[in-house]
Amino acid sequence: MRIRVLEAPLDFGANRRGSDMGPSAIRLAGLKEALREIGHESEESFPPVSAPAQEYIDQGDPRAKFLEPIAGACSVLASQVEKTMNEGVFPLVLGGDHSIALGTLSGLGAFYRNKGETWGCLWVDAHGDFNTPETSPSGNIHGMSLAAACGYGREELVHLNGNFRKLDPKNTALVGVRDLDPREKDTMREAGLTVYTMTAVDRLGIAETARELIRFFKERVERLHVSVDMDALDPMIAPGVGIPLSGGFSYREVLLLAEELSASGLLRSAEVVEVNPVLDVRNQTAKMAVEIIRRLLGGTVY
Repeated sequence: MRIRVLEAPLDFGANRRGSDMGPSAIRLAGLKEALREIGHESEESFPPVSAPAQEYIDQGDPRAKFLEPIAGACSVLASQVEKTMNEGVFPLVLGGDHSIALGTLSGLGAFYRNKGETWGCLWVDAHGDFNTPETSPSGNIHGMSLAAACGYGREELVHLNGNFRKLDPKNTALVGVRDLDPREKDTMREAGLTVYTMTAVDRLGIAETARELIRFFKERVERLHVSVDMDALDPMIAPGVGIPLSGGFSYREVLLLAEELSASGLLRSAEVVEVNPVLDVRNQTAKMAVEIIRRLLGGTVY
């Protein structure tokens, strides 16, 4: 399979700096070699999506910080993702903080709308990222990207790459969630998202959780996108993330989930975000990101 690696090294969407170096860390951890080892043809899109240095621009509205440069960069990424899909190539997007997901989802939304195909998204994350400027306690856009793709939030984000809802929330599931803002929960319930908290995962076990998720998507969609925020993993094993939060997935759990998603036959695009080398230890979080990608794309131990 042809895989195009699209890099979006932005860290405007969060308080903690450093995730802009995430794509580079993932490359250094052996991404290209891992993809070729399992038989894929890997190609890089260069130069990466860029934005001005954060220190040289004003954050703007404190309820939606750095909205203008984020929207600009996400617009470029959306075009790249849509073009990649139109060429029949698998887009693998590397971030950057999770605000870049709006670009990915907007590109995918436009492609599937033009094709008349149904698609869904699995959001693997400790957080819901379903805030709006009115509900967000921080004003950080990395906590608004999924909401905007589903039609909630500031017009500049919701209408990115076209004035239509990019992703149907009824075809969207979140897994690994363990930190939600009070008003964010209300918006998520209103939208009709399917949510597996870590408590739910603990009750079911990761194997049954994966089976339920795949059944959920197979009943609703033809194609699937997965967006993996590395803070879904427990910070004891993945310290290099922007918002470390105890009680996350073990390494074994997230690899099993990745293998099951690969085996489902639904996966058509993927994204890995929030690797922060400034906070990492010996690049171990980036190495885990490479192995997660390898399993998503068909790699197995035996």
